[in-house]
Amino acid sequence: MKESYTLAQGAVMTGSSPQDRYKVVWLIFFILGLGTLLPWNFFMTATMYFTSRLGESQNISSVDRLANMNVTEMAGDPPFTYLQSIFNNVMTLCAMLPLLIFTCLNSFIHQRIPQQVRILSSLVAIFLVFMVTAILVKVSMEPLPFFTITMIKIVFINSFGAILQGSLFGLAGLLPATYTAPIMSGQGLAGTFAALAMICAIASGSEIADCAFGYFITACVVILLAIGSYMVLPHLDFFRCYSMKDKTEYQAHENPSELETKVDLIRKGEPNDVELKNPTNGDSHVPHHEPSVLSIFRKIWVMAVCVCLVFTITIGVFPAVTVDVKSTIAGDTIWAGYFTPVSCFLVFNVFDWAGRSLTAVCMWPGKDSSLLPLMVIFRVIFIPLFILCNVQPRRNLPVFFAHDAWYIVFMIFFSVSNGYLASLCMCFGPKKVLPHEAETAGAIMAFFLSLGLALGAVSSFLFRHVI
Repeated sequence: MKESYTLAQGAVMTGSSPQDRYKVVWLIFFILGLGTLLPWNFFMTATMYFTSRLGESQNISSVDRLANMNVTEMAGDPPFTYLQSIFNNVMTLCAMLPLLIFTCLNSFIHQRIPQQVRILSSLVAIFLVFMVTAILVKVSMEPLPFFTITMIKIVFINSFGAILQGSLFGLAGLLPATYTAPIMSGQGLAGTFAALAMICAIASGSEIADCAFGYFITACVVILLAIGSYMVLPHLDFFRCYSMKDKTEYQAHENPSELETKVDLIRKGEPNDVELKNPTNGDSHVPHHEPSVLSIFRKIWVMAVCVCLVFTITIGVFPAVTVDVKSTIAGDTIWAGYFTPVSCFLVFNVFDWAGRSLTAVCMWPGKDSSLLPLMVIFRVIFIPLFILCNVQPRRNLPVFFAHDAWYIVFMIFFSVSNGYLASLCMCFGPKKVLPHEAETAGAIMAFFLSLGLALGAVSSFLFRHVI
């Protein structure tokens, strides 16, 4: 039955299907991918701004005073307040928990809430949160209220971001496999953009607040661009042709006689194991039923587990371990100040973007190859490789790869493999199911991507403790 339905779909879609002229649909999915992660990347880049706002004020709480009594002042830097010391941990919790919950929720609600409502409302909500964040840069506020508001914003950003990302991958699942690649590539560019912004801010010597304001305004502009691009998408023939809602209507409108002939030919060669009716008279050409999430997961579980493992390994060591690698050749040179921003963040994001973009021209190995899971599992080797670099401080293990060149080479292969394998899995997942199940498959893949991020965040504490 599966083969018959696939053959029917292939026959219907052949011939009069429009082309993606000038790659407009591809470009729109790229912009939407950029819009999903660039705001959060800028939020992460502005971490120094947030922690600086949580320093001592004129009204220091008793909790902060107690915490400061146990902090040793080093190198003339003021001791961290209690809120500063817990900021990163609480931020990780407030980011990963909603991301995981709402990505899972999206796997079920996408069949009940229209895709247009989910995507547009998420983009608008994230835009409003960043507008508020930009305004608050210019508003003085006590540390505790600022901390509380910031965490609430992180919860909102990641909740709506999870729905946006899951819906977007589900939408891309309706199109050919190559149209998941621009989403992954756009997300990769988001990290590169944020890393370059960080380096430019260091080089300019600008005030932290001014840099943060620039980050947030830029994020707002990108989100507006994503909203505008998405509004154009339903008006493009190529997208309408592949969307499950308009597919049969579009084919019947363009060439009803040709479609009728093709369906008749398929009927002659096929027994009664699949119901095919003429779409021109309004009847459905496939039995109508809601696909089960569990039944779809059984078809794509290998790809889902692979993408989860890719991000578990990546987030397990980046940036928790890699950010603490120190240069052994910089000394007091300018390279010492740029070593981490360049060799850790910029190198990772540039080559991760390259790996994600590579799937637009090469998709090897195939979706049914056993080599793909083996390549994903082999990435575990990067965990001991980074742990044995010059990570400081360290208590247990010796440094084996001390020179900066080792670390940079490891980072290049680590980031390229992350981008390429993750993008490959996300492209193949929705293509292992029937066309009407593709959107659900894309949402499930997005959930396992988020699960990998969460598991990686948890395991990073273990890997850092081992060192």
